[in-house]
Amino acid sequence: MATDAPPPEAGAAPGPVQPSTEAFVAEQQSAEFAELRRAHRSFAFPLTIAFIIWYLLYVLLSNYAGGFMGTKVIGNINVAFVFGLAQFLTTFLIAWFYSRHAAAKLDPKAEAIKSRMEADV
Repeated sequence: MATDAPPPEAGAAPGPVQPSTEAFVAEQQSAEFAELRRAHRSFAFPLTIAFIIWYLLYVLLSNYAGGFMGTKVIGNINVAFVFGLAQFLTTFLIAWFYSRHAAAKLDPKAEAIKSRMEADV
């Protein structure tokens, strides 16, 4: 059984040319790439740590503060249920905030780097 890829169609444009390893390393060491990395990390790391603390707080309260978590808020809805729903809400909010941050701060920088690397090939 042959595993070779089919030959390209006549008149088809060749695939994109990849930059060299040296070009990638040079770009990785550039100030612009460092700024992109800093912009990502300064947003992602604090939010990740905050969410992990928030999640662990929920788990620890569920395990060790049963009386508090069982406190009725409205009808049969207790604090644990409200905190559980808040976990989902914060997950979606973080995703939304990250999407906005990426569109405003990360994507333009990444696109500039990508365009420059493609132009250098």
